[in-house]
This record gives sequence, structure tokens and C-alpha cells, in this order.
Amino acid sequence: MADYEVFELGDVTLQCGQILRGAKMAYKTYGKLNAAKDNVIVYPCWYSGTHLENEWLIGPTMALDPEKYFIIVPNMFGNGLSTSASNTPAPFNGSRFPKITAYDNVVQQHRLVTEKFGISKVKLVTGWSMGALQTFHWGAIFPDMVERILPFQGSAKCSRHNFVFLEGVKAALQADAAFMNGFYKEQPQKGLRAASRVYAGWGFSQTFYRVEADLKKMGYASLEDFLVGFWEGWLLSKDANNLLTMLWTWQNGDISNNPIYNGDYKKALAGIKAKAIVMPASTDLYFPPEDSAIEVEHMPNAELRVVETYWGHFAGGPGTSPDDIKVIDAALKELLAR
Repeated sequence: MADYEVFELGDVTLQCGQILRGAKMAYKTYGKLNAAKDNVIVYPCWYSGTHLENEWLIGPTMALDPEKYFIIVPNMFGNGLSTSASNTPAPFNGSRFPKITAYDNVVQQHRLVTEKFGISKVKLVTGWSMGALQTFHWGAIFPDMVERILPFQGSAKCSRHNFVFLEGVKAALQADAAFMNGFYKEQPQKGLRAASRVYAGWGFSQTFYRVEADLKKMGYASLEDFLVGFWEGWLLSKDANNLLTMLWTWQNGDISNNPIYNGDYKKALAGIKAKAIVMPASTDLYFPPEDSAIEVEHMPNAELRVVETYWGHFAGGPGTSPDDIKVIDAALKELLAR
């Protein structure tokens, strides 16, 4: 049986001008909503991840404690549980699945929070990677509703360098003859394996790869064992069209690309009223601290706090670096106490 619920959204008009017909948002909640409805945390998912792969940051004694807070984890469109290319019938299946922005995701998440639960205030929004992208969107789009945000190892707008990295992932995946322009008979395994090898050079830092003992701690006997077991194992468990859907969402992530800010990026950052701690990782090759510093410069109530680590992007999740998780959890506790 499914361990999540589904919110029926109906027909949703997207930013791209298409309609997501009979749209569904899968979500899971942890803890209980109190009578005042003021103990709410929204915790969006990351690229390819589901609510299950967010649970490493939820638990008793942790900042995201279900005994204290009502935690809502919405699944992104395209992740295979919410409406996605993989579960949409023809003619909007495969490569005909509509282009979906982070704005589209967050506006529908807002409907879940308000229409399903009657919530008017959110104590905290937090998330890793693409979860951070959605966290920034929550702060900018609903500034009077969101009290605190803590985006970690992510950005408010996809940088040009990050865009180029994702072009490499996309090209590797689509180069497999079995991909068949998105109308494949079975998953394009060669393309998925190739895309994972592109990803592998970016997810962890140069120093991480230099320290061979870390691979052994993670249960891998060698570098090749890690590349196959960790990286190929991850992407082979996903649907290729779903990955491309979320990749497009990532590449086109921009908190100012909406009717509220009309492309004014600095204005969108300045529009975030929430108390904020922005937490990049010192060795993140996707989202370097320099980009986060620019964001914080334009946010009125934000602090830049760099996680000093050699684990690169995966300092933030999904539960791979225990020491870094403690640092993130401590910052969440501090922010919630303010």
C-alpha cells in the first residue's frame, strides 16, 4: 500500500501555456496539526527524490520533530508519484509531457497547504538542492505567509554554469538509441548509466574522491564499485522522461520568472520577508557559496552560513554525511527558535 496521500488539483494551467489535466500532487505528512495551525513546516523534495528520500532530516530530537511540528512533504511534478510523464496517458505522455516550472510546483503546493489543511501561516520552509529552489519560491511568492526559510545547497535561480552541467546530463541520457525521442519501449539503460557518470563528477568534491576511506565507510570497495553501485544504481531506479521533466524545471528555476516580479531577480530576493539562513556547502560544485552570497546580499532578513565540508553537494543529503547533517540540523533548530 502507498505510504502517501494524493491531493486532486483538477486541471492546472501552467506557465508554459499548457494544461496539466487531472493533476495530482502526492504528499506525506508527519506529526499532527495543532489547533492553532501554527506548527507547520513545508519540506519540498529534491531532483528525482520522493518524500521517502526526505525522511533522513525528520525525527524525534531533530529540528524537524514530528512530535512538535506538522511537516508536509509535497512531491514535485515529474518525480513519478505526483503527475509525471511516466503516469500520464497519451497524448501528453513521453516527450509530450508539459514543461513545468518551480513556480507551477509551489503555487500548487500552496493550494495543498491552504485548501486541504486550512493553513494560513507556515513556520518554516526548508529543502535541499531543488528543494532549496522551491524554498526560495515559497519565500518570494508568499512573503506574508512564510515566517522562516532555510534553503541548503541550492539556489534561487539556476546559474549559467549549473545550466551547462545539466546539458551534459541531458545529452548523455538522450544519446542512447533506445531513448527514441522519449517514446522508449523500455528504460534507456545505456543513457541512464552515462548520465550517472556525468553526475558523479559533480555530486562530490575533488577532496572527497581523494579520501578513499570515505568510499569504504559508505560500503564501496573501490571507485568503480562506487560509480556503479551509488551513481548508476541511483539513476537506473528512475524513469528517463521524469528525469528530463525535473531537469527542465531545474534549468529554468528563477524566483523572478512569474507575474509577481516579471523577471526582476533582485526585487524577488528583496521580496522575501522571512527570517532566513542560506546554507551552501563550501565545496559544492553545483551551488557555490559565491552564488549564495549574491542572493543573501539582496534579502532583507537573511544570513549566509557556509557548511565547511569536503562532501560537496551531498553534504546536504540524502543522509550521506552525518557530520554535515548535524550542522544543518543545528541551524534549523536555531532558526525555529528565533
